[in-house]
Order: sequence, then C-alpha cells, then structure tokens
Amino acid sequence: MAVDLPAVREAVARQARRPTPGIQDIEAYRQAQLANYSHREALGPMRPGTGTSGVVVHRRETIATWGDPDQPEMCFSVSKTIISAVAGVAHDRGLLADAHAPVAGSVAHPAFTGAGRQDVTWHHLLQQTSAWEGELWGKPVTAHEVRDDNTGHGTAWAYNDVRVNLLALALTVLCRRSLPDLLRTELLDPIGASATWSWHGYRDSFVTVDGVELPVVSGGAHWGGGFWASANDLALLGQLYLNQGRWRGRQLLSTAWIEAGWAPCPANPDYGYLWWLNDRQRVFPAAPATGRCARGSADGHLLWLDPARELVVASHWTEDIAALLRDVSAAIRETAAP
Repeated sequence: MAVDLPAVREAVARQARRPTPGIQDIEAYRQAQLANYSHREALGPMRPGTGTSGVVVHRRETIATWGDPDQPEMCFSVSKTIISAVAGVAHDRGLLADAHAPVAGSVAHPAFTGAGRQDVTWHHLLQQTSAWEGELWGKPVTAHEVRDDNTGHGTAWAYNDVRVNLLALALTVLCRRSLPDLLRTELLDPIGASATWSWHGYRDSFVTVDGVELPVVSGGAHWGGGFWASANDLALLGQLYLNQGRWRGRQLLSTAWIEAGWAPCPANPDYGYLWWLNDRQRVFPAAPATGRCARGSADGHLLWLDPARELVVASHWTEDIAALLRDVSAAIRETAAP
C-alpha cells in the first residue's frame, strides 16, 4: 500500500497549528457549547484542555503525531461510541443476545416501565431512534432534543444525551457491574491501553444492583463527565475495530457486532450504533466514503477509521479536522476492500 509519508507529516504539521481556543477554562467552553440548551448546570467532573494532540496510524504503525498523544482529555460525545463498544461486549457474552428485544425484558428498572417505555429496544437506544420521554439524573429529554416530533420508537432519529445516558444505565443494570470496569477488563487492558483513561458520570448517577451501589457513566459531557482518554488510547480501540475485533489471537469483539454497529440507521443513514458513517460523504464530504468515526464537541475530538486504507486517526482539541482527513486520505492509496 503506497503512502506519501512527507504529505502525511505536512498535513499533521498544519493540523498542529489549528488548536481549539478557550479550552483551559473548560466551564466557560462548556457553557458556550450549551448556548441553546436549558438545564445548563454541570453534574459531573470536568478537565481543562491541555492543547491539541493526535496520532495517525497506518497498518498498525504510528506514522505521525502532534502535541502529546499520551495526554488524556475529555472526549465529549466520543463517549457514545465507547458505550457501543461495551454494549458489544454484553452482546458477545450473551447478556444482550437480541438487540431488537425490549430493554424491559432484561432490565428491571422504573425507567423502562409504563406506557411508551416498555417497548424501547436496545436497537432503538443504540441508533438514537427511541422516543423515550422522561427525566434522568435531573435532566429531561427536552434539555437536549434535536427533533420536535415524537412519532414512536424507531421512526425518527434524535441526537439526545439523556437517552444515551439511559442506555448507559440499562447496560449497567444488565451487566451488573460498572461500565468502566467492564471496559477495562474486557477491552482496554487486553489491547494494552494506558492507565490514564477514566470514565465519569454525575454526582448522583448511581444504581443499586444486587445490593451494591454502582456508578453510571455518561455518554457525553454536556453536563460534565464522560470518557476521558489520550489520542493513543483511542487509536488502540480504533485498531481493534479495524482488526475486526481480534487482538493477538483473542476475539475481544465479534465481527457480527462491529458489522451491526456500522449498518446504516434507516431514520438516519449517516449513523449506526453510536457510530457516524461517511458512506454518503455527508459527515465529512471531502473524506472517503469508507470512513467511520466517533465525534465529540463539534469534531474537536475524533476517532476516524478507514478500513479501506487501514487507517486510524485520533485527535483532541483541534479545529478543521476535515482538512486533515482529506489530506491524509489522499496520501494513502486505497487497496483494501471496505
């Protein structure tokens, strides 16, 4: 596979000169992101940004970096894709055997009882097509609602942190352990991730399971919390997906789950199981249609995978990441089938 390495490194050097401004005052940054939302109070911890960083990995080899790719940062909505990964672990262990089954069938919790709630499936929550209404951890669905209609489960797509947090709650009850513990033992430790990552919820986001109080993490950082990790650790997870879930002879995630996660949602073909899909080149028009990504904070945080180029890009606190994806992709010839 031909790689124009000087072109890749020139693109990375340009990207290093495009940092996200204002990240040292993380509360002011967060408030600016929430300008159009009610319920703006932070409930979880926050970490000031330290600067732009990233890594480009091709065929399992790091070919370029910028900033400090070992520095953990808040990942914002990249956290949603991490939830998709732990849902895959639950699926492969037989706990979430049927994504189309109602959550209420395996999770006993008031959030899934009553009219309009007992029919919510795992598939709905993973694709963000549930019409679940209510409040969780003091935040109503309307605090982060992208659409105005409510036409029933599975019929419309809405990017909604409250409903993603609902999925995190359901998975915690289903797995009977905290999601950070599951992520650590089943995925991140086996692939050699560092000890610097962490995953946070809110000050009151706990659920009692089997008499034990478990923390429930958040799938974003609109109200603080979420997944925090370095670009290098994100890239390792991306490589696991490019490897079809295999790592040093072990199948950590099934190929079936990865394929399901990258299947387009009928209500939004640019989205899968908490993954963004560039098939129609509407997510990043100048980047290849073979790309899949996890996105956070207006693309200030990104995990980009391109199976056709055997390419992983992970970045933090950067502006105009689309230019990097365009330029790096152009410097790597596609030879593998997507």
